[in-house]
Amino acid sequence: MTDHHHTILSDADLAALGEGHLAYLRRMSSDDIRARFPAAQSIRPGIKLWALFSADGTPLAVSDDRGSILESATQNELQTVSLH
Repeated sequence: MTDHHHTILSDADLAALGEGHLAYLRRMSSDDIRARFPAAQSIRPGIKLWALFSADGTPLAVSDDRGSILESATQNELQTVSLH
């Protein structure tokens, strides 16, 4: 007989799991970034960018160069994962 135990995590608990250690990389349009982050209004509309977010979804960096985003994560000792 197999006994399965399931733990249910809240969104906050799940986000906190990788805080300070994990970041996710996502390809986004500048229009999406501008809509989600009011501080990013100076970004030119209509271009594709790479965005780096902390585990809890806080934006950390935005660039048109994927390599510079990955380098930024490495310098801050963050392991990155990609979201599609």
